[in-house]
Amino acid sequence: MEKTFESSLAELEKIVAALESGELPLEESLKLFETGVKLSRECRERLSNAERRIEVLMKDGDGKLSLSELSPKSYPEAGESNKKRYVFGDD
Repeated sequence: MEKTFESSLAELEKIVAALESGELPLEESLKLFETGVKLSRECRERLSNAERRIEVLMKDGDGKLSLSELSPKSYPEAGESNKKRYVFGDD
């Protein structure tokens, strides 16, 4: 099962705290650092995907808020390919 953004971020925060403590042996610190870099990249990618989704939802031809349906292909991390997504703007 894939981790949520929030759980990945919480794990990254724990890793940072452990590394900042300075109490870990070098090898353990390196392993944690590698894991932290991986989590950081995953979180950044998820944020970028969310940003792109928001841009699609927020823009219409006139730059106004609009009702839009996103293709599940635009957010593969969701894993819910049969559900439709809608955003309602000001009418």
